[in-house]
Amino acid sequence: MDFSRLNGYYGLMLEGAKVTILISLIALVFGFILGLLICLMKMSKFKILRWLASAYVQILRGTPLFVQIFIIYFGLPQFGINFPDIGPLSSDFVTGAFALSINSSAYVAEIFRSGIQSVDNGQMEASRSLGLGYIDTMRYVIIPQAIKNVLPALGNEFITLVKESSIISVIGVQELMFRAGIVRTSIAKPFEPYIVAALMYLIITSVLSWLVGLLEKKLAQSN
Repeated sequence: MDFSRLNGYYGLMLEGAKVTILISLIALVFGFILGLLICLMKMSKFKILRWLASAYVQILRGTPLFVQIFIIYFGLPQFGINFPDIGPLSSDFVTGAFALSINSSAYVAEIFRSGIQSVDNGQMEASRSLGLGYIDTMRYVIIPQAIKNVLPALGNEFITLVKESSIISVIGVQELMFRAGIVRTSIAKPFEPYIVAALMYLIITSVLSWLVGLLEKKLAQSN
């Protein structure tokens, strides 16, 4: 191994790591919003909404993210659905963020469902007896408590997103793995750049795991 061959390329890979973190953060935010919506649909009194939400979760959790990315990137344009550039973000980046977001939303929906179910049923009954409607009760009483209960799980989902984001390199998003591939081609050595990429992923996920651990301790102290 000769890591000296990587001199001059570390900056390129650090830029890729920034893209990895950014796209993972975007996917977490939109996955959070969509996941909460899907969760509420799945717990709705309307059978059609429950069925649609259950099918959504089952399909996205039951098929590989790799396949989902290819369907979105190569399949949707056949129906005239193309993702545009948004400011400095390329269409490839937007496509990758969309794919990661909807995939994450299926898992976030189940996280939220478990969080809502962990809230004591008496909270709902007490709120309704005080005159709050179902929507207001969910908005002001149940969901805030559920979010607090599932914050550590959402943190773990973010860690998972960081690792899974490496897959979107196949559609040209210049994240960490894509940049590692550029370095591999430039120096004609595959081992060293991928070892450095693995170490960068390890550092990112280790820091996130540490932050999630701090969050769990803080929540435990506040209970």
